[in-house]
Amino acid sequence: MPLEVPMTVPAPLRWLVSEITSMRACAPAERPPLVHVPDADTSLIFRTTSARRSALLVVGPRTRASYHVGKDFPLCLRLRLRPGAARLLLGVPMTELVDRVVGLEELWDGAALWDGAAGLTAAPAPPGDDVRRVLGRLQAALPARIAARSNADLARSELVRATAQALRDQAGQQREPVAAIARRLAVSERHMRDVVRDGIGVPPKRFERIERVRRVLAGGRVLARGRAHTARWAQLAATAGFYDQSHMAAEFRTLMGVPPAAFFAGRFPSLQPC
Repeated sequence: MPLEVPMTVPAPLRWLVSEITSMRACAPAERPPLVHVPDADTSLIFRTTSARRSALLVVGPRTRASYHVGKDFPLCLRLRLRPGAARLLLGVPMTELVDRVVGLEELWDGAALWDGAAGLTAAPAPPGDDVRRVLGRLQAALPARIAARSNADLARSELVRATAQALRDQAGQQREPVAAIARRLAVSERHMRDVVRDGIGVPPKRFERIERVRRVLAGGRVLARGRAHTARWAQLAATAGFYDQSHMAAEFRTLMGVPPAAFFAGRFPSLQPC
């Protein structure tokens, strides 16, 4: 299995980045499939290859899972951006990035990017552990992009953040309708939907669907380790915000491509090239 290590988010990046994960490849014979699960958050990826080439990539919101053949990546550093931060940072509507992976240079002017991150992809990656070097360059470049944004941009970002937080806080609780969230945040429902689509890439209800399936992924891994009784799966369905277990199974299959039992048993759809 790849070595996946959560890292501490540097203080200057904490309001932009929710988590940082470093992943290194294993031996070819042990290389597992790459499973990309649905995720409403956008990520910034720095990766190197065995040929010592490196790239900075933007992985937009994923509405469905994808399954790929495992490959060599000596270093893969993932920065998961907070809701609302990606729109500020990248400067494009997130609807343009849904289910896409693009190079950061396609979104940023090259000069603006390399002012703070010079050398990350301009030359072959150096041997050895360069995580600190990469984080240092990104820590210098990313906040500078936000500093140029207007107060109106910052206010829209805050509305996106507050809406996403409200939707994510509903696990195990009675669902608060989108209209009620809009009233609580003192905006119209239409305005909130438009801002969320622009700032996250998907409307609030699609965001909710993705979050429910992610709760099943988190809880199901625990249940799948043992022989979970049907009642425990039903409890997980209720906790994740589904009407019942059949509703959970149907939604899981739609977004993940396989039923929950098959996924947690490692029976994935056909693997595709990455």
